[in-house]
Amino acid sequence: MVSSSARSPPSSKYAYATLVTSTSYLPGAILLAHSLHQHSPHPLLLLYTPKSIPEAIITALLTEVKRSNIILTPVDALLPKFDTPQTLIAERFADTWTKLRVFELYDLGYEKICFLDADMLVFRDPGRLFELPLSEDGLLANGACVCNLDDDSWAPKEWKKENCIFTGEQHPDCLENPRSVESTDGRQETYRLLNSGMFVFRPSERQWSTMLGVFNDNPDRLKTYQFPDQDFLADFYDGKWTNVGWRYNAIKTMRYWHPDMWRDHEVVVLHYIVDKPWAKKVGEDGVAGYLGKDGVTHTWWWKAYADWEEERRKEGETEVLEEISKYAAH
Repeated sequence: MVSSSARSPPSSKYAYATLVTSTSYLPGAILLAHSLHQHSPHPLLLLYTPKSIPEAIITALLTEVKRSNIILTPVDALLPKFDTPQTLIAERFADTWTKLRVFELYDLGYEKICFLDADMLVFRDPGRLFELPLSEDGLLANGACVCNLDDDSWAPKEWKKENCIFTGEQHPDCLENPRSVESTDGRQETYRLLNSGMFVFRPSERQWSTMLGVFNDNPDRLKTYQFPDQDFLADFYDGKWTNVGWRYNAIKTMRYWHPDMWRDHEVVVLHYIVDKPWAKKVGEDGVAGYLGKDGVTHTWWWKAYADWEEERRKEGETEVLEEISKYAAH
């Protein structure tokens, strides 16, 4: 189901989208919307599952709609057809199947939609993504960083730095000439993996119908995925997706895992994977996030949050401030 407000004729050819299925991601979604509104004129379709979001939050979000580019878009949860537990990296990934609902929004009239995870923050206009060539059945995305420098036990054995699509990328060449997914060397299998924190597609009824058919008819395959929607999209778009480069999905660990490629001032969209910045304030020692290494990038998020708070306070929007503050560290 889609909200009636989202069914009105679009004012833009393009749209962004994100998903919230629990209150734990609300601060992230609000900051994503706020930062996107500062840099882009295009709307943000905020997909949410009404059964898992309290009514008070919806009321607060309606207030935020007036101050940003949000279009509230209720959707039903999407779950695979198998009864036995799935082997997931984290329990929170069980909700990410619903991300695929964004492909169902073909009837809203947008030519292209860019999905952004709710734990992202926008620093520059990502609009160039809409200008890149994209076929009807293709996808624009980022490769998956498979360095696994901390030797996580769940990671496949081929996940190592020498097999990562970003290893060897050099600034500034990597900005306009990111490594092709179609590499023919021995690392091709890991190169085909994408990170689903950001992707761009052309909405179509045919594509959604095909995707839903694959989703419903292959429960045994779906059960093997460690990153549900991400592994599904890598399979569904195998050989059909294009790598757009790190800065449109700048995973925070890349800052110290791929320093030859990363430049702070080149970040367009920052992705706060694993530890979320709103869960804990950055200490005076600068320690924060993943293994304590994310103090700088988490500080960026808290600065943006303080700016948003100050702006809403001046506008007298106390309701949304009170609701969102319940889910952010004090």
